[in-house]
Order: sequence, then structure tokens, then C-alpha cells
Amino acid sequence: MAASANLPLAAACATAFLMSARHHDDHHDHHHGHRAPTGSGAIGGLAFPLAVLLNLAFVVAEVAAGVISGSMALLADAGHNFSDVLSLLLAWGASVLAARPPSARFTYGLKSSSILAAIANAALLWVALGAILVETIRRLADPVPVAGTTMMVVAGIGIVVNGACAFLFAKGRKADLNLRAAFQHLLADAAVSAGVVVAGLLVVVTGARWIDPVTSLAITSVIAWGSWGLLREAVKMGLLAVPDGIDESAVRSFLAARSGVSAVHDLHIWPMSTTETALTAHLVMPGGYPGDGFLHALAHALEHDFGIGHTTVQVEVREGAECALEGDGVV
Repeated sequence: MAASANLPLAAACATAFLMSARHHDDHHDHHHGHRAPTGSGAIGGLAFPLAVLLNLAFVVAEVAAGVISGSMALLADAGHNFSDVLSLLLAWGASVLAARPPSARFTYGLKSSSILAAIANAALLWVALGAILVETIRRLADPVPVAGTTMMVVAGIGIVVNGACAFLFAKGRKADLNLRAAFQHLLADAAVSAGVVVAGLLVVVTGARWIDPVTSLAITSVIAWGSWGLLREAVKMGLLAVPDGIDESAVRSFLAARSGVSAVHDLHIWPMSTTETALTAHLVMPGGYPGDGFLHALAHALEHDFGIGHTTVQVEVREGAECALEGDGVV
């Protein structure tokens, strides 16, 4: 799963915005960089509704088959697939909210709704896992007869459904971390369904009742292992941690190495959404404001080299007064 996480699919335009300031006369010069492409990746408007409908239909069929056949493995997989439906709905809603323009109250728009959706997705998945685990343990203590053939047929359909849903998000996965996470997660679901097929075959061949709950336990363990990364990543985003893949010290060194920069402080890097990153920093430049060309080049380099698309830089010309935000412990 990309970034260890099944993160919501959301994308919105970002404007590189840089601001320079002279402490002496409190003069500010504003610079606007280019806009990033807008949209939600190259998935098309039907990707979300199709994926939701396919998964929901399969969940209903899988629950019915699991109850009729007595297969806990099918019910466990159905619980996981239902969490996928909720995840897709949350992702769909977050993508719509994230595309809304900023307002006087929400000056960043609602981009961070995708982060809230990621946290909600992680919580929902763990609730589902808890319910499945309780029933699985009960079945381990008292195994019941299972229809292995039904397990294989329904799980085989699951492979087709999850594979088709993954295809819906395949086109945009290289350009969008969220699309890549959804794509890989759906492929993982197809692999889980393949595991249920194998379990059904073993039940048919051996007749052993314990194979079904053991398979359910294995499926639950695999999902828990993967979803722990989702929960951890979502919480980190919610706490505005520097996104994975960006080295804060490398960014600091890059800024400090710019011509005319003598010091860097008040550097902050945080996720605006699950697809966009923002940066603010103060650059001490004793030679004075370097001009718009410097800011244009800086914005381009930060986006090209580090994937930071929304940058705010304050240029300080020291004339006897130190910045109140200077110092590692000051925020």
C-alpha cells in the first residue's frame, strides 16, 4: 500500500505563494507562482460510483453466501469489503470537499477533509476487525461445517470485482499518492479473496472444519497489519507532521544554500491534504530583497525537487532587530 496507507482520493489546485518582508519598514512584497493542475486525477467521474456499487453488491452477495455456507472466512472478507465501501464513500466525499474554493473562514478551503477521512477510515476498519475477530475466536473454539465449494465460487467473484475496481484507479495511480494507495489496496483485496479460494479448496479436499476460522484469523491479521500503517499515517497527517518522502534537513540545507541567504529559521513543512504539502520559512538575506526572479526559482525548485507546491517565504534584512520566531523551540 503506498505510504503505508489507504488514504482518501483527493486532489485540488495549489498556488505557490511566496511573501518577502523587510523588518526595518515592515514592507511586504507578494509573489504568486504557477498553479498546479486541478482535478482528482485521471480516474474519470464514474470511477467512484462504479467502485462503490460493485463493492456494495459483492458485500451483499458475500454476506448471504457466508451465512448460507457457514463460512467465517467469507464473512470476514465481507466485513473487510464493507469497510472498503465506507472508505470509498468517505474518499468520494472528501474529494468533493477538497475541491471547494477557499472562503473567508476556511482560507485553505476544505483540503484537510481528506486527512479527516483517512483517520475515519482507519477507525472504521479497526471496529470491523474487532467484530470479525470475536466471531472468529468463537468459531475456532467450536468449528461448524462449511460449504467449501460456495467459498470458492464467491471468493472467485471477489477476485474479479476487486480487480475491476483496481482497474478504475489504475490510470492515475502514478501521479496521485491516494490513487496509488486505492489501487494497491484493491489489488490486496483480490489477493485476500484468492486466499479464501484456497481455503475453500482445502475444505473440499480434507473436510477439516478448522481451516475456515484459521483462514479468517489469517485474513484478519493481514488486514490489521496493513491498517496499522493507515492509522499511524493518518494520525501523523492530523498532527501536521512532515510528510513521508520529504527530508526536513534536506529542505533546510537547500534553503540555506541559496545565494544571499545567511540563515534559515521558522521552517515548517506540513500536509495541507493527503496530496498537497505546504511550507513556510524565514530567510535572512543581509543583501536585501533579491527580487521576484529569486522567488520564482525558489518556488519551482521546491516543487520540482521536494514536491512542495504551496510555499510562503519571508525575507528578513537584519538591521538590529532579531525575529521573534527565531530559535528551534519557538513556534
